[in-house]
Order: sequence, then C-alpha cells, then structure tokens
Amino acid sequence: MTTDAPLPAPGREIQTLDTLSPDQAAAVLDLLAEAARSDGRQAVSEQGRLQLRGGQRAGVRHFLLSAGGVLAGYAQLEDTDPVEAPAAELVVHPAHRGHGHGRALGAALLAATGKRLRVWAHGGKAAARHLAQVLGLSLFRELRQLRRPLNPLNLAEPALPPGVTVRTFVPGEDDAAWLAVNRAAFAHHPEQGSLTQRDLDDRKSEPWFDPKGFFLAEREDGTGSTELIGFHWTKVHTEERLGEVYVVGIRPDAQGSGLGKALTAIGLHHLAAEGLPTAMLYVDADNPAALAVYERMGFTTHEVDLMYRTES
Repeated sequence: MTTDAPLPAPGREIQTLDTLSPDQAAAVLDLLAEAARSDGRQAVSEQGRLQLRGGQRAGVRHFLLSAGGVLAGYAQLEDTDPVEAPAAELVVHPAHRGHGHGRALGAALLAATGKRLRVWAHGGKAAARHLAQVLGLSLFRELRQLRRPLNPLNLAEPALPPGVTVRTFVPGEDDAAWLAVNRAAFAHHPEQGSLTQRDLDDRKSEPWFDPKGFFLAEREDGTGSTELIGFHWTKVHTEERLGEVYVVGIRPDAQGSGLGKALTAIGLHHLAAEGLPTAMLYVDADNPAALAVYERMGFTTHEVDLMYRTES
C-alpha cells in the first residue's frame, strides 16, 4: 500500500491500495450505489464491482479519494492486458461533484501508469467527455447497449446445425470445458477471453446466477463423445425486470454455421418465458457484422459506453 501526497485541495487525499478491507469495499459499494441512483446507471462495470471483494487481484489497484475524511471518489485500475494500456473506471459521489475530484483521480491514474491509460465513461455523459478532454484523452472505443422487447418475441424457432444439441450448464462439471471454449471464442477480446476459474466462481456466487439460463451447445466429435462448441449465458436483472444476452461464444471451428444466431434465439425464448418484458446486450460499434445480426433480431441502440485513451 502507498499513500500519495495530498493533492492541492484542502482536505483531499488519495490512497492507492492493492486490496480493500471489507469496510473499505462496503464503503465503495455504497458510493457506487449512490452514484447509480443519481446517474441512472453504474459507473463501474460488473467485473470491477466483483474485484472489490475477495482479496488481492493480480494487476488491480484501487484509488480511494477522501475529502475532509469522507470517501468522495473511487477509481479502479486494471493492468492485465499484455498489449493494451491499463484500463480504469472512476466515479465521484454525487454530493462531492464540482470540486475537481474527478480530475484529481484522473491525474492519479495517469501518474500511476506513466500516462499510458484507457478510461471507460459508461453512458457517455457530457461530464465524462469533458473530463476526458481535460485529461488529454481521445475517444478509442464505443460499446453499444442494444435492447428489444420480449413481448411479443416474434422470433422463429431456433434452427441448430446438424449434429448439434443444446443443454444447460452444470456447475462444477462444465467449468473447465466452458473456460476453454470461452478462451478460444474470445482470443481477440482480452476482457472476456481472459476469464479464469476465479472469475467464473465470482459470477456463480452472485444472486443472479441461474444455470437454467446458461445454454451449452455440443457436437459429436466422431468418437461417440460430444464436445462443447458454443454457449449462450443469459442474465436476469431482477430489479429492472430486464433480461440480458450476457455472453454468446462460438468456438472458432464452429463459427459461420448459424449456431450463434440459434443460441441467441434460444436464450431470448428463455428470457421471454421468464416473463421479462425487455432484453439487452452489449456489442462493439466497430463490429458491423454482429450489429447487423442483432438488428435483424429486433434490437436497437439504447445507450453507449465510451472508452478514452492517451495517445502514447
């Protein structure tokens, strides 16, 4: 643990920590909840919130900004991508905005990374765009949240490729096979493709986890056995009554067969049967093929998340 010198503002201090105590994690989660109520969405991703608990995580650092002894801001820095610059998310408590705390956190992140940084701005709000400009960051990535109604569903019954069957995930039995397919399917996408057993366990322990909504596609391998070739993991946001196409992955040698579309439809039929009125998913704006598939399935853009980065 290191404590930076107070920044030039009365009573402001930033601590940089490799791990948070249970009390510190609870305080950060309270801050995030207050910000979400004010902003209408979370400022820190699901992965970032999971990384608040459970002890030290390789490559993850926490920045706690206090003002007058009160937690007023938080940033998380993750330096696990072997190629890209470290990625960060940050938030300032609604009651403490307008005092330069966001800029102070941004400056601390730049200092910690040698000015090699990527920062998420969830929702793409004007204040976040302004802060990115002040910090000298340029727009790098646009992640779109798409939504569609589930009632009526108006989707044809899924058509699976020949020899492919679908069943649901069995916790503990399917973990290793799923992790292997996930790595292969998202080798180009470090955030998703780098998930570990610990990351999977974190999600399995969350209240929303339901294996009945986690669909696995298997294919005969020629020896009388089957092999996992794809999956669709759905998620239910109970309070919002919102279903999510959480992640769809197809092993590279099974891509192009229509399996991804079929698995997506299977998950949407499941979410509709759960009585949820709306489904959502995330897709990168620079993936026109995926966007076209989802738009043909009735999805439209609801909002965007923006990532900014330094030029170096």
